[in-house]
Amino acid sequence: MEGDDCEFRYGDGANEAQDNDFPTVERSRFQEMLSLLGLETYQVQKLSLQDSLQISFDSMKNWAPQVPKDLPWNFLRKLQALNADARNTTMVLDVLPDARPVEKESQMEEEIIYWDPADDLAADIYSFSELPTPDTPVNPLDLLCALLLSSDSFLQQEILLKMGLCQFALPLVLPDSENHYHTFLLWAMRGIVRTWWSQPPRGVGSFREDNVVLSRAPAFAFVRMDVSSNSKSQLLNAVLSPGHRQWDCFWHRDLNLGTNAREISDGLVEISWFFPSGREDLDIFPEPVAFLNLRGDIGSHWLQFKLLTEISSAVFILTDNISKKEYKLLYSMKESTTKYYFILSPYRGKRNTNLRFLNKLIPVLKIDHSHVLVKVSSTDSDSFVKRIRAIVGNVLRAPCRRVSVEDMAHAARKLGLKVDEDCEECQKAKDRMERITRKIKDSDAYRRDELRLQGDPWRKAAQVEKEFCQLQWAVDPPEKHRAELRRRLLELRMQQNGHDPSSGVQEFISGVSSPSLSEKQYFLRWMEWGLARVAQPRLRQPPETLLTLRPKHGGPTDLGEPLWPEPLGVEHFLREMGQFYEAESCLVEAGRLPAGQRRFAHFPGLASELLLTGLPLELIDGSTLSMPVRWVTGLLKELHIRLERRSRLVVLSALGVPCTGKSTLLNTMFGLRFATGKSCGPRGAFMQLITVAEGFSQDLGCDHILVIDSGGLIGGALTSAGDRFELEASLATLLMGLSNVTVISLAETKDIPAAILHAFLRLEKTGHMPNYQFVYQNLHDVSVPGPRPRDKRQLLDPPGDLSRAAAQMEKQGDGFRALAGLAFCDPEKQHIWHIPGLWHGAPPMAAVSLAYSEAIFELKRCLLENIRNGLSNQNKNIQQLIELVRRL
Repeated sequence: MEGDDCEFRYGDGANEAQDNDFPTVERSRFQEMLSLLGLETYQVQKLSLQDSLQISFDSMKNWAPQVPKDLPWNFLRKLQALNADARNTTMVLDVLPDARPVEKESQMEEEIIYWDPADDLAADIYSFSELPTPDTPVNPLDLLCALLLSSDSFLQQEILLKMGLCQFALPLVLPDSENHYHTFLLWAMRGIVRTWWSQPPRGVGSFREDNVVLSRAPAFAFVRMDVSSNSKSQLLNAVLSPGHRQWDCFWHRDLNLGTNAREISDGLVEISWFFPSGREDLDIFPEPVAFLNLRGDIGSHWLQFKLLTEISSAVFILTDNISKKEYKLLYSMKESTTKYYFILSPYRGKRNTNLRFLNKLIPVLKIDHSHVLVKVSSTDSDSFVKRIRAIVGNVLRAPCRRVSVEDMAHAARKLGLKVDEDCEECQKAKDRMERITRKIKDSDAYRRDELRLQGDPWRKAAQVEKEFCQLQWAVDPPEKHRAELRRRLLELRMQQNGHDPSSGVQEFISGVSSPSLSEKQYFLRWMEWGLARVAQPRLRQPPETLLTLRPKHGGPTDLGEPLWPEPLGVEHFLREMGQFYEAESCLVEAGRLPAGQRRFAHFPGLASELLLTGLPLELIDGSTLSMPVRWVTGLLKELHIRLERRSRLVVLSALGVPCTGKSTLLNTMFGLRFATGKSCGPRGAFMQLITVAEGFSQDLGCDHILVIDSGGLIGGALTSAGDRFELEASLATLLMGLSNVTVISLAETKDIPAAILHAFLRLEKTGHMPNYQFVYQNLHDVSVPGPRPRDKRQLLDPPGDLSRAAAQMEKQGDGFRALAGLAFCDPEKQHIWHIPGLWHGAPPMAAVSLAYSEAIFELKRCLLENIRNGLSNQNKNIQQLIELVRRL
C-alpha cells in the first residue's frame, strides 16, 4: 500500500532532524556570532539585569552603533526606553580622519564627477567611499538569539516584557545550536500581563486582565516547507494589523533593518497575540488569538513543527514545492486533529507535482480543496488577508483547541524540549511561594490573621509618633503630654513585640534569607505573581472605573482608609518584617528589652540585599502614610556597609496626581520595576537603587541614584482641604526634602496640586532648592507636536484658589508670588516638559509611541546632565541621607 511506502516514524525522524540541525559548521557559526557581538564572555557568567541597567556615558547620548559589539548594548538601551526602532541593527561607520566632511545635499549636487572611461581609475571608482555608510552585519533575529543565550533568566524576562510593550513578536522556542538543545521560554514570559475587552463592547463586565502564560486562547501556526516566495512574517503582520495601519510585529526581510541571512536563529519559534479592544471598527477577532511563526523550514526543524501541530488549532503551510520528502513528513501527521492549510504561489514550483501530492494528502490530513490557497505575490494582498482572517474566524466559531503558554510548555516537555522554568532553584522557590499562597483564601482575612502587626497597633503607633514629632517643634511643649505619648507608644510597641511571626511570614523570611541569590530572586518574582492570582476580584475592573473609588471632593476621609482597594503584595510581608524590627528597636532604645535578646536585628540587612538586586522597597507605608523611621534608617545603614566606598548618592523623586504616568515614566527612563496598571500602583512611596558604572561615577559625581516613586500620595483637588491635605503636604515636603532632583508629573490642569505647592513654599523657606522638572503627560492624545505655549503660560500664570490657600496656610498671605518668580522655575532652563501620548494607536494592540520614548530619553539626558553639572542640590552619601531622614 502507498501508506506503507510513505510511513514516517516520528522517533527516527526526530533523531535525523536533530542530527541535521546541528552540524559542526553550525557550532562554529554560533561561536563566531558571539565573538562578533562581544558576548563570548557571558557564556559562563551570564549577563544580568543589573548589568544592563547601569548608568554610563552612553546613558546620556543618543548614540548609533559603530561596531558589531555595540549592537547588543544599543538594543538593550533602546528596548529599556521602549523604542520601536530597537530591532534596527544598522551601524554608522566612523569617518576616516582624512575624509572630507559630509556636505549639504545642495552642495553635493553641484559637484558631479566626470571621468574618462579610458582612465585606469574608472575601473576602481566604486571600490571605495569617502563617506560613512550604514552597515548591517547581523540579522536582528540572530542578535536577539545571541543576546538571550548570553543573559540570565531575569534579564531574559525583562527583554521579553519590553518587547511585548513594543508589540514585537516574542521568542517562544529559543534554538541553541552550540549546546544541542532548544529551550521553551516559559519563565521568561511570566511577567507579561495583558488587558482586553471581550464582546459585547467595552462594558464593566467585559474587561479582562490576565497573565499571557495562564490565559487560554486558540493558536494558529504559520510555517514554511522548503522554499516559499511568499513571506510568512509579512502575511502575519497584515493579518494582525487593523484597518490600514501596518505594524511590523514580526520582523521580515523587507524591513531594511539588517538584511543579512540568518546564521543562528533558524528554528526560532515566535509568538504574538491579537487582543480585542471592544471596538467593532478595530477588532479583527472577537477574542484573544495567538499566532506562532517558525523561522526556517519544517524539514530541518521537525521537533518545533511537531510542537506547533500539537498546540495549534490550525497550521498554515507556505511552500512553492511539495517534494517526496515533504510529502512523507506530512503523511506522518495523519493522526493529528489539527487543521492544515496550504498557501502556494501560482508562478513558482512544479504545478503538476504539487497537485499530485496534494490530492494524496487530502484524505490523509482530512482536508478538502478549500484548504489549498493560492497567493499571487503582492497583487492580491488585501483580499488574501481577508480570506485568512475569515478562515481563522470560522475556526474560532467552531469548537477548537484553546491553550495557554503553560499548556504549550507541557507539550514541549513531552517532546523533549528543555523548559527554562524547570531548573531546581526556580522550582524550589515556586514550592515555597505555593506553601504561602495556598493558605490565602481571602486577602483581608489573611492580613488580619497572619500580618498582625499591621493592624490597629501600627496605625495607632504611627499616629502617636506623628504627634510626638510635632511636639519637638512646639514652644515649651508640656512635659506631661510628652510623657503620656511616650507611655502610649511603648504600650503599643510592647503589644506588637508580643507576637511571633506567623507561619506565612516565617516562610517568606526563609525565602528572602536564601544563600542563593538566584533562588531569592526567583522566590520574589513567584510571590508577586502568586499574590496577584489571589487578588480580590473587585480589582479586575477597567482602569477608568477605578477612578470612582477615590474619595469625593469635600467629603470626610479616614486617614487609615486607602484611596482604592489595596491588593495584597510582597510589600505587605516586608512591611511586617519592618514592624517587628521597629517594635523591637523601640523597646531596646527605651531600656525595656536587653540588646542581647534581639531576634530581628538582621532584618534590615535582608532588605538591603533585596534593594541591591533591584526590588523596589517601601519608604512610606501605604497603609498609614507614615515613614517607619527606625526600619528605613536601619536599612540604609546596612546599605552603607554593603556598598563600602561606593555610597555617594543622588536622590531623584517623582510626585504628582495619581494616574498621570509617573511610574511608567520612571520605568521607561531607567528600566525600573515600580508598580503600574489597574490601580495606578500601590499607595505609599517606594525606592529603587540604580548603579552608576565605575568609569562614569567620577564624572557624574555619584555612585548610585536612589529613585523614589510617590505612588498615589497626592490627591490634587480631591484632597485640597482637611487633615488629608495637611498629611499629603507633609509627605510631599518629606520626599522633596530628601531629593536632589524632583520630577513633578501633571495632568492637563492649570494648578499644581496644592499639597506640592505647599511643599514648595516650605522648602523655599529652608533654602533647600533641588532641581525641579515639571512634566505634562498627555495620556490620551496620540500626537502632540511639542511644548505648547498655552500650557506653559498656565503654569506660570498668577496662582489659583488652591495656590492662595496653600500660601495662607504657610502664613505668606499677599506675599505669595507666582511660580514664575520662584528660583526653581526659570522658563529659560527647560523646566517644563511635554510628553506625547504613551500609545501609538488604540490599546491593547497599540505599541508605545516612538515620540514618547524619544521625549523620555531627552528628559533622562537633561536630568543626568543637571546632576553632572551640579545643578541639583549637593550630592550626599548614605550616612548624610540617614541624618536627613531623621531630621525631616
